[in-house]
Amino acid sequence: MTKIREYVVSDLPSVIEITERAWAQVFPLMREDIPNYVYESFYPEGWKKRQLSEVESACEDKETDIWVAEGDDAIVGYLGLRVHPEDSMGEIYIIAVDPAAQQHGVGRALMNFAFDWMRDKRLNMAFVETGGDRGHEPARLSYMAMGFERYPVARYFKEL
Repeated sequence: MTKIREYVVSDLPSVIEITERAWAQVFPLMREDIPNYVYESFYPEGWKKRQLSEVESACEDKETDIWVAEGDDAIVGYLGLRVHPEDSMGEIYIIAVDPAAQQHGVGRALMNFAFDWMRDKRLNMAFVETGGDRGHEPARLSYMAMGFERYPVARYFKEL
């Protein structure tokens, strides 16, 4: 059974390890799907450096509530939540499940926890964002399975 608890600083090494393993499956496909100049602009020192830095920053950010999922006495996933009061909206800012724990209900447990957390804060809707590339397809499928509706947005880039 998955237990979800509040993040503590000593969880950071486990969160970083999960980040590396989870996104190692995403970024190679993403790199194939987007223009090279876009990828190189976002990740000039490689995806790991930026992704790990962003996760560490989220863990330190006072505006982000971080929660971890435990299974068999080890952290198997994590979740970062933010509130946007101007829109009465909760944001799933980041979510990751260790690949070894995927397809065992950890992601669903984290998402349901997020929804309850947002309801407790009397928010009216939940928001999550992900990429449109092949690497992020499993995330998109998970979000749709949890009842999210895709919002039509277009983001364009031009090399200079």
